[in-house]
Amino acid sequence: MQFNDQIDFVRQHIKKNKMRVFMTVLAETMGTAFLIVLASVGFGLHETIREGMLSNRLVTEIQVHGTDEEHRPENNIESLKKKEHVKAVVNRQYMGTIQSSVFKEYTGNHELVVTDFIEERKVGFELSEGRLPEKMTEVVVGSDFSTFLMKEQGGENEEDIETYEGNLIGEQFTYQIGEAEEKITLTIVGIGTNPAKEWVQDHQVYVDATIKPELERIYVASLKDGDLADEYELFYGNTSVHIDKLENVNTVSEKLRDEGYYVYSVADELEQLDVFFLALKAGLVFVGTIAILIASIGIFNTMTMAVTERTREIGVMKAIGADPKLIQRLFLMESAWIGIVGTLFAVVISYGISIVSNYVLPIIVTAALG
Repeated sequence: MQFNDQIDFVRQHIKKNKMRVFMTVLAETMGTAFLIVLASVGFGLHETIREGMLSNRLVTEIQVHGTDEEHRPENNIESLKKKEHVKAVVNRQYMGTIQSSVFKEYTGNHELVVTDFIEERKVGFELSEGRLPEKMTEVVVGSDFSTFLMKEQGGENEEDIETYEGNLIGEQFTYQIGEAEEKITLTIVGIGTNPAKEWVQDHQVYVDATIKPELERIYVASLKDGDLADEYELFYGNTSVHIDKLENVNTVSEKLRDEGYYVYSVADELEQLDVFFLALKAGLVFVGTIAILIASIGIFNTMTMAVTERTREIGVMKAIGADPKLIQRLFLMESAWIGIVGTLFAVVISYGISIVSNYVLPIIVTAALG
């Protein structure tokens, strides 16, 4: 029997049992679609949460905190830099006092961030325009610096407050610490990029660490009689260690923990997340596989009935010299046709469900959250 004849033979028997074949294909389609949708939910949810965690965060960054005075990271910057796989150590220091700035006729409250731009260059401090500071009094301002510059117009309403909208590069402004009489003139040479998260506003002023002694001198000079500078620490820091490759993050983290530091990295969080979703996806696939097995049992049942009903045809085929393997192949071709058609329909239906879900679910979530 030629291959075309075999296909015609299978087609004829499928036409004779349209309803039974249709119900079997429907069961196969539902089972396969159920598996695909469940797997898609697991993988899609995993990917969405990963993207949310990684947005605006460096995966090769380890935040380091001290457990005691001996293990304060800001006091051990050089030793941290010498560790294997460490690309840079960024120690950003903030001032725990009132700060104000005056730009032309505008005023604002901008937080000063003292950092080492040599290290910042190594990790790729991103700018929307301009350059990084090269002198003590040169600064980079956040993307929302001008938004926090305001000029009162003499009224009482918010409409009477004007914000600055001009160019900032090359402009100067004065910076004041608390109630200190002495002020510092700073020059803007760069503007940072917009934060990845739309709701985050960056109005900070980034200045090189070489200015730190000058800031401390001005602060001490501003203290009233009887106040002691050592009773209040002007700067508090946030130290981050940047690793050369993601696969080395966990290794360095463990070494730092063993040395007595508290550490945190996105890699640690991602590892826990991956373990959780691995179990979740395995569970979803297991449930979907049960549906596939049930559909497969339906195909087996259909083919068993087909063999029973065609006993005479099988006998006639054997009588005229048909090979038993040929007869077996005919039934396998029929069952394969049912499985393939059901799978194709399942893929199309699953794709349609995904399109509808991507359109409807955000609307539902938005309405639920107001």
